Amino acid sequence: MIHGFRSFVIFAEMRTGSNLLEATLNRLKKVTCFGEAFNPYMMGWPDKDEMQGITREEREADPMPLLRKLTHKPGHLPGFRYFHDHDPRVFDAIMDDHACAKIVLTRNPLDSYVSTRLARETNQWKLNETETAIPAQTTYDSAEFHRMLSDVEAFQRRIIHRLQISGQSAFWLEYDDLRDPEVMTGLLHWLGRRDLDKVDAARDQVPQNPRELADKVGNFDQMRTDLAKLDVFGLHRIPNFEPRRGPAVPSYIVCDAGAGLLHLPVQGGPVEMTHGWLRALGPVTGEHTQNILRQWKRDRPGHRSFAVLRHPLHRAWDAFLHLLTDARPELRQLMRDVHRVALPEDAALAELGDDQSVALFRDFLGFLRRNLNAQTTLPTHPHWASQTEVLAGYSRFTQPDMLVRESRLAEDLGFLCRQVAIDDARLDRIAAETWPAFLDEPDLVAAAKSAYLRDYIAFGFPDTP
Repeated sequence: MIHGFRSFVIFAEMRTGSNLLEATLNRLKKVTCFGEAFNPYMMGWPDKDEMQGITREEREADPMPLLRKLTHKPGHLPGFRYFHDHDPRVFDAIMDDHACAKIVLTRNPLDSYVSTRLARETNQWKLNETETAIPAQTTYDSAEFHRMLSDVEAFQRRIIHRLQISGQSAFWLEYDDLRDPEVMTGLLHWLGRRDLDKVDAARDQVPQNPRELADKVGNFDQMRTDLAKLDVFGLHRIPNFEPRRGPAVPSYIVCDAGAGLLHLPVQGGPVEMTHGWLRALGPVTGEHTQNILRQWKRDRPGHRSFAVLRHPLHRAWDAFLHLLTDARPELRQLMRDVHRVALPEDAALAELGDDQSVALFRDFLGFLRRNLNAQTTLPTHPHWASQTEVLAGYSRFTQPDMLVRESRLAEDLGFLCRQVAIDDARLDRIAAETWPAFLDEPDLVAAAKSAYLRDYIAFGFPDTP
């Protein structure tokens, strides 16, 4: 693979040292870095509107001809720099090209942020040894820094994911590596240039602001206080091992009343009641394909889509009842034999008392926690999958306009009908569910929250319904 690279890309961000890395590479024969070739605001470098015979207007219309010109130069190693806000149309093509070497250049994001602000305020983006740095001090903007940090982290995660799923590797560089001849030599050897014994960093650029941050940031103490709030180790991150779900489009129900309603059903919630309510409003159809639904949405401007959320404790109870009455006998036997839910034989299920139901439901909640954390071999059933993940699956096709809460179902559905010009909302079809009183027992409440913590946090559910 080392000798198979025909081109390279430098994934970087502003003020990470990418100018220095480009200058180092361009000092070498048969190696050319074409700047920020896909920067929306320029053509490789400032004040350029043409590259390799392709104009900026032509690149805007279609970037692929430029990409092909830059990456196919027999006997030469060409490349360019690509930042998170560069033309997204070429990203997939770059990542799919295994002959394009991926170089990932990073720097302490706070240093990059402060350096970027200073460069903008002084309009001094490069410095050589004959020039004098413009003395300046900048102001730390918390919201701006956090946005930048989020963008960079998301971009790097995207790069890593694409490298992993395509079986590729990258050459990772830190800002401080750029002046290390051994590292630069290793980079060129990795790119296939084994003929080079030593690669020195370019000498036509020098560090612009080799000062402490306290000297470069006017509100340094405020910045330090704000950065102390960052959770750099993800201490409050909720681990998520639940399998990703698809959009499940055939389960969607459309109603042609008014401007149109599209129901994205969350199994384990009041699905049948909601469908009965829709049928009372007007013609209802289901089992659609994505193409049919897209056409339905085009034909009905002003339509609304919605999903109904149920409190996780009630939803878990519904899943438990489904297991007892509607699930296949083989699943119940699997619960007894493997998953530590000691269900009585099927013939005795109808005679469960409250005490026995509480004990079994407690065991079932324990199973749910393990299942949603990928600690069982059993697939996650739609009836007990987290509502967070169900909606994430739906979002791969469409987003609900409204998340309706079961606790205020009639009020929310009435509002939805007004949105689509339905005069008679038929709210008499909406009835509150009844739930066993023992569901309020503290150990069941705690077990449900342990199983569905993501849902509690994402949707603001109280501990008790």
